[in-house]
Amino acid sequence: MAVELLLLLLLCGSTLSEVQPLHKPPPGTLDFGFVPVKTYDTNTYHEPGPIGILFRLVHAFLYLVQPNSFPQDLIKKLAQQTFGNVQDDYQKAIYYEIGFIVSAALGLLFVLLLPLVGLCFCMCRCCDNCGGEMHQRHKKNADCRRGCFATFLFVASLIISIGVLCAYAANQHLTSQVRGAKNLVHSNFKDLRIFLNDTPGQIDYLVSQYNTTKNKALSDLNNVGPLLGSRVQERFAKEVRPALDAALMMAGAIRETKEALENVSVSVEVLQEGTERLHANLTNVKIHLSNTLSDSACSAAQAASTCNIIRNSLNQLNINANFSGLPGVSTQLAKVNDVLKIDLSSLVQKGYAAFNDTPDLVLNQTRNILSDIKNLLDLIGSNITSFTKLLPVQKVLADLTIYLTQSEAYVQDYFPVVEQYDFYRWLGCLTLCCMVILILVFYCLGLLCGTCGYDKHASPTTRGCISNTGGNFLMAGVGFSFLFSWVLMIIVVITFVTGGNVEKLVCEPYEDRTLFKVLDTPYLLNQHWRSYLSAIVLKNPDINLTFEKVYSDCKENKGIYTTLHLENLFNINEFLNISMYTEDVSLKIEHINVNLSNIVLLDEIGKRNILDFSSSGIDGINFAAYLTEINKSVTKVDLLSFANDLEARADQLPKGALENALKGHANSIRMIHNQQVVPLEQAMSTLNQSIRLLQRTSSEFMIKVKNVISAVDAAQLLISNDASLVIIQETKKYMDMIIGYFEQYVEWVKESITMEVAACKPIANVIDTAVDIFLCSYVIDSVNTFWFGLGGCSIFLIPAIICAVKLSKYYRRMDTEDVYDDSVEQW
Repeated sequence: MAVELLLLLLLCGSTLSEVQPLHKPPPGTLDFGFVPVKTYDTNTYHEPGPIGILFRLVHAFLYLVQPNSFPQDLIKKLAQQTFGNVQDDYQKAIYYEIGFIVSAALGLLFVLLLPLVGLCFCMCRCCDNCGGEMHQRHKKNADCRRGCFATFLFVASLIISIGVLCAYAANQHLTSQVRGAKNLVHSNFKDLRIFLNDTPGQIDYLVSQYNTTKNKALSDLNNVGPLLGSRVQERFAKEVRPALDAALMMAGAIRETKEALENVSVSVEVLQEGTERLHANLTNVKIHLSNTLSDSACSAAQAASTCNIIRNSLNQLNINANFSGLPGVSTQLAKVNDVLKIDLSSLVQKGYAAFNDTPDLVLNQTRNILSDIKNLLDLIGSNITSFTKLLPVQKVLADLTIYLTQSEAYVQDYFPVVEQYDFYRWLGCLTLCCMVILILVFYCLGLLCGTCGYDKHASPTTRGCISNTGGNFLMAGVGFSFLFSWVLMIIVVITFVTGGNVEKLVCEPYEDRTLFKVLDTPYLLNQHWRSYLSAIVLKNPDINLTFEKVYSDCKENKGIYTTLHLENLFNINEFLNISMYTEDVSLKIEHINVNLSNIVLLDEIGKRNILDFSSSGIDGINFAAYLTEINKSVTKVDLLSFANDLEARADQLPKGALENALKGHANSIRMIHNQQVVPLEQAMSTLNQSIRLLQRTSSEFMIKVKNVISAVDAAQLLISNDASLVIIQETKKYMDMIIGYFEQYVEWVKESITMEVAACKPIANVIDTAVDIFLCSYVIDSVNTFWFGLGGCSIFLIPAIICAVKLSKYYRRMDTEDVYDDSVEQW
């Protein structure tokens, strides 16, 4: 019935894995949470406590008695009822059991001989033999012999006491464990009830997590624009964005060219006007200097040479660069202005906008298909829900719960009976222990009275009453030993053979799982079934379902679905074929057809505009003429240096009007430099920068224009020709991502079914409780310890009997005595 309980899990099982995409991008990891799992209370580890030392001692003794390995072949033949067909089987069985056989034979020999010996001993004493004659001959070593017999008897009594304590402890341990087993049984039933009650909730949780998958898929479907559209956009972006960036840079270059042409035009005009004004001012300065140097003061001897030097340097006061002959750029500027009448940047931005609208374009063109896919996902969810209602989960659970309740009630009803019978057993074992204790009491009283009442100065015929009573106690102990020892040995032999073989044939092979290997032998339990467990559970004896594997998996708390191989019981495709739905989803996603023909990166006007710029005539400018004049200085001489030199030479002249006049001319030259030469130099710098920019532009712009046009055309051609292929490829990846969520869900369901859902730890706990704890730890270990202690008592009764008989002769009052006879004492 547990099979039907897990039928629901398979609807999420292997069918989804039948759809294997060619390309599996790693989908976003889905968080399905944790399957609700409760902890089980039963602890299958049993610690016996201090008595465990005795258990280990008994195990070591059993290993000495039976060191052979588990006889798998003999057990298999016995189970298959083929034991004895070969004579060698009996030899193997005897060889395996030889330790138990020899020990049991010695025990039976003890049972047979000890009563017979006791009968003969009694008859012998009745005839005044075997120590029955109340006559004692004194010997020289009498005190030594008495001491040795007393010591040996005390040691034997001590060993018997230890044995009876072991037997009593084992008896009490078994009773206490049987009484405490009620809680252990209740714990197992509680775990089984948790197992049954939690399994439907776990199944419901697995089914409910389909909504997590569906919601994630719906979220991605709602974001088809950003997801699918962005992927398509990124595929084209490697070609489109560089082309549009180049076109936008070309628009910037046109504006820079216009600015450069305007700067050239303005700078040339400024330079032409400035140089004419500068030439006139320098001419006036030369005239005034010539007039000053014509003064009579320059004729003096001290000033003549200085005036001549100044007069010879006047030719340097002249302009050096001539801008009046430079060609104009008005024609090029006019053409560039015509090009700028069309806003190329705006056209490029429209291309950017059209390309960036790809996600919205994808979203708008897939609305109908996405609506169908959402409806299909809702249909899958409703089918799963309706299918779960068709499964007889509640009925199966109800039946199992009723069976479990009845079993628990049966155990509770009969547990008092078990406790009652255990009380009878405890009382019987206590009686056996009391038999031994009675014997020990007589021996101890005999030793106590005999030792305390003995008077070494008294003759055997005059011994005191206490000493005589001690001897009588010893003989009473001997009598009870003969009466009880054979009964004790019968119990020891029976429990030894039974408990020892159960330990060797059940407990030890169960602990190392050899017992499971025997049970898994093909055709062992049923000659027509290769695998007994699979025939019972799966109705198919050919499936390899072993007791050992089931027990190991349950011990590891794996799910019962994996443990029992329930996938061999039915095919989920007969109930719900989810692969059909995933194929429908794939087909609908594959039907997504996005048309990108409306994307225009740069229209013909923009391209024409770029071509018109290439024919603006910038390359026809005489850059050499401009650069030649620009590289010249404004004047032939640095006016500041000339003015400083003129002032220095004026200082060489005698003080007077000539000196002052020359210094005045120097200041005029400085003023001309500051007011006219400096602005002209700034204008020349601006002209230099603009001309060089135009020169660089003219040398590259034809190639750049061709590259921009080619890049834009190539990107546009890529969108026009390859769009359908790119969309198909990206749609396939998008489809794989959506399907990947369902595959992820399926893998999670499989893992949960394997490890968490209906974890069968309680089943292994029940087996461990029944075999390992109750049978082996509680019962067999206690029984084996009981016979071990009682058997030791029975064996040491023999030397105790001998020592007690010998010792009683020294404690009892004799009728006659012979002091000087050293002959051997007759028995």
